[in-house]
Amino acid sequence: MAFHIEGEDRPGRWLVTCDHASNRVPDWVAGGDLGLPPADMVRHIAWDLGAAGLARALARRLDSPAILSDFSRLVIDPNRGENDPTLVMRLYDGTIIPANRHLTEDDIDERLTRLYRPYHAAYACLAARRPDTVIVAIHSFTPRLQSRAPRPWHVGILYSHRDDRLSCPLIARLQAEPDLCIGDNEPYSGHLPGDAVDRHALSTGRHNTLIELRHDLIGRAEDQHAWAGRLAPILEEVLEGLSDG
Repeated sequence: MAFHIEGEDRPGRWLVTCDHASNRVPDWVAGGDLGLPPADMVRHIAWDLGAAGLARALARRLDSPAILSDFSRLVIDPNRGENDPTLVMRLYDGTIIPANRHLTEDDIDERLTRLYRPYHAAYACLAARRPDTVIVAIHSFTPRLQSRAPRPWHVGILYSHRDDRLSCPLIARLQAEPDLCIGDNEPYSGHLPGDAVDRHALSTGRHNTLIELRHDLIGRAEDQHAWAGRLAPILEEVLEGLSDG
């Protein structure tokens, strides 16, 4: 299976997405083993730790559906365009991915056909279920990349300069929370041509934002539920305040 959908019949206008929900390697991909030790497959290079639980909890709070990938981004990254050179990573945060080093075009096409494209087809169907769908993409980031400075942000809000209608007021609202350090397009820019938000929101004019939580804050189920409970009313408040919301 390339994806999971939860709450498909929920009436809310939000669509909660989690592109990097899983570290699963299908058994037809290199025998289910990318050549990495188990310790690497539970690192951030393989998935977004804590993001799946947060996405599920947030979707329930918003009474809206969620779609979650069911394959590791090391197999193929659903948050990249099909022509992006980082679609299948050979090296990630200093770690070589052995099973990806000598991939052929046919190998990549199989992963596109069996995983990437079915995920995006289902994503597109959910987004189209109502004309006023708002996409909120949930990700998590590591507190520190190898040989890099620690990342101070609790939450990063990522967006493209092509559409900041929801993200900028969301940043302002979150910055009013005295205990939070909020990243404005940090720890990296939210503008990536061909990524999931570009494909399903920017190209269609849908309201959207991408929320990154530092993964040490959402490692436990209780933390994921607590953050969902905190974020959901803020998202609703900000959306309600938009003139074109």
